[in-house]
Amino acid sequence: MAQTLKADGTPAGARIAVDNPATGAVVGHVPDATAQEVAQAIGRARQAQPGWAELDVRSRADFFARARRWLLSHRQEITDCIVEENGKAQEDAIAEIVYCASAFAYWARQAQRLLAQTKIRSSSPFVLGRSMYTRRVPLGVVGVIGPWNNPLLNTFGDVIPALAAGNAVVLKPSEHTPLTALLMERMARECGWPGNVFQVVTGAGATGQALVDTADFVMFTGSTKTGRLVAARAGERLIPCSLELGGKDALIVLADAPLERAVSVTIQGALSNGGQMCTSVERVYVEEPVYDAYVDLLRERFQQVTSGKPAGLGSVDVGAVTFPPQLSTVEDHVNDAVSKGARILAGGHTTPGPGRFFEPTLLVDVDHTMKCMREETFGPTLPVMKVADVEEAVRLVNDSSYGLQASIIGSNIKHARRLAERLEAGCVTINDAQTNYMALGLPMGGWKNSGLGVRHGAEGIRKYTKLQAISANRFPLRRDMHMIPYNPSAYRFILRLVDVMYGTRRGHRNK
Repeated sequence: MAQTLKADGTPAGARIAVDNPATGAVVGHVPDATAQEVAQAIGRARQAQPGWAELDVRSRADFFARARRWLLSHRQEITDCIVEENGKAQEDAIAEIVYCASAFAYWARQAQRLLAQTKIRSSSPFVLGRSMYTRRVPLGVVGVIGPWNNPLLNTFGDVIPALAAGNAVVLKPSEHTPLTALLMERMARECGWPGNVFQVVTGAGATGQALVDTADFVMFTGSTKTGRLVAARAGERLIPCSLELGGKDALIVLADAPLERAVSVTIQGALSNGGQMCTSVERVYVEEPVYDAYVDLLRERFQQVTSGKPAGLGSVDVGAVTFPPQLSTVEDHVNDAVSKGARILAGGHTTPGPGRFFEPTLLVDVDHTMKCMREETFGPTLPVMKVADVEEAVRLVNDSSYGLQASIIGSNIKHARRLAERLEAGCVTINDAQTNYMALGLPMGGWKNSGLGVRHGAEGIRKYTKLQAISANRFPLRRDMHMIPYNPSAYRFILRLVDVMYGTRRGHRNK
């Protein structure tokens, strides 16, 4: 029997299977939305957005409060969904829920202040009597394209400030982890949110491309390669975009570092979420005086890390590799390092059996000729390199095409801060790793090939608006002296006034 086709030539009712990376079992199916279906969702959002934008801040905050309560009352269901489609440890899934609950509260409280009108003052005599201010206006429909590594935090987490700014949002989650986003769509319905203010479209790459082709703003989280394509298409359409892309985040262990803290931060930064974070610690540089002691303790702690199928709190530290091709990347980086002289102190292999697992792996004797030190691995591996001093560490940290995040461990905070300011990364933590992400008032964004724009902070919500400047002449005359027809005496006076205010003689006196 011939297959029924839609108007755009795609199969009617095409669906995508979603598997559990820890077991290999199919746990659901979602539609593979066509360009036409995306356009229809955008159209519905455009109709709904003006009414949402007209709500006062208190009303939008009330919708957020309902959603926060729903989120917390359904936390086990959401946790189970994240674990099932992503394969991560339950503790890592809970962290996503905590983030979104705090994001609902933060943006509800801060949106009015951060988006308030701003009065502009000028010392120019040519605008005397004018009242001037700027205002923030929602962009319209924001398209969010989320990644597979954090189905709630980096996916729905970007929806919240976009809605708080008065936009409607169409979310395209990763086709590998779409089920959590559909739970959020259910949340919006059950919390009585206005219809079509928040919608989810599921699908593969073509669905995301259609969203970039139709939205008024695109928030994309994913690979640098795909991010370049998103930015290019947004540029063609002259729409703004924000990109959180890849990272090769470094950690420096200074000679005065407290080693227990250093190792704890390293393990957490490298292995939380199975190392599948843009902000994961992916390379470590250790000053020579503490290198041996640090590596000995790190190896001991690495061997204590458990890995496998999540089965509730405390059952496992590191879960599955979510994205099938990522397993090959992790294997390739480890094999490449070993072939070039690196030694494996822990792990180093895929785990047999159902599901996709790679042992938490510790590598030493590494250098910058190896892929594991230069390319994003995105898995439960950690290469550690000895450096002669902090100058070598800083040079090697900056020897990267990425610049998302870095960390420094040391006892002298003043010294560590000076070093932080020398690192070419958008975010630097001292005696921590990744905790800055929970500080929603602190901007988080990448330099170099790690992205454009920021999450969090004032710019994390203002990016979802366009700026309008308004100037009003409160005391208009019949005619100003600079107006046509031009009057020579008026312009001679203007030139004298400019010379008095800005000329060299005034500048000499100010010295």
